[in-house]
Amino acid sequence: MRFNLLGHVHVITDTGRLIPLKSSKATQLLALLLLRRHEVVGSGVLIEELWGDGPPRSAMTTLQTYVYHTRRLLAEHQVTCAERELVLTRPPGYFALIDDDELDVTIVERLIRKGGRLLEEDRPDEALAALNAGLDLWRGPALSTVPCGPVLECHIAHLEELRLFGVQLRIDANWRLGRIGPMIPELRSLVISHPLNETLHAKLMGALYRVGRRAEALASYRNLRQILSDELGVDPTPEIQRMHLEILNGDQVLA
Repeated sequence: MRFNLLGHVHVITDTGRLIPLKSSKATQLLALLLLRRHEVVGSGVLIEELWGDGPPRSAMTTLQTYVYHTRRLLAEHQVTCAERELVLTRPPGYFALIDDDELDVTIVERLIRKGGRLLEEDRPDEALAALNAGLDLWRGPALSTVPCGPVLECHIAHLEELRLFGVQLRIDANWRLGRIGPMIPELRSLVISHPLNETLHAKLMGALYRVGRRAEALASYRNLRQILSDELGVDPTPEIQRMHLEILNGDQVLA
């Protein structure tokens, strides 16, 4: 089976059936247990996730009820059975018994690590294949159909950073393979989504310059400088300023 959290949350059974998991406290609890796989998640952490700073007096009893509903939901859809439980009680909380290959998040993490390692070994073709395979598993914002409390929000932030890291590695792999022009639309979209990420702006500047669009590369620098000035009151890093001067001077080394 496969639990997919990167987008709409659902389960794919061993027979290939897709089972959407409804937006509920039970699904919220399950998602946190899956993301904290290989560790016991304390009841206090689960209560914080489900109710934040204002848990009801009956929080512990209600938590146990949600665990019961989660187990029943998985059993009803034949995701689990008497021989294979998934949500286990382990003092001081609960534990998700799941293999790494049964969760899309762990597969993505492995593929992105593999892509980074292959890039370090100067094997950009293989790195690109691994990175594309990992990034293709994203079907939208992580946990997009699950209510999220403070604990899951931290996990979502980590997953978005992982996705961005994978995208940057893919850009580097394409760059080494000389596939510069096709990256420009994606880079433009990325700098809009992450306006304070100077690395992405620099990659866009370099890509535009490499394909002969010098004026647009210079405009991209001016855009970055304006954003940083307006938002943070700072200038671009010295490295990006030097890059700007190289583009301004038509430096052939950069080209």
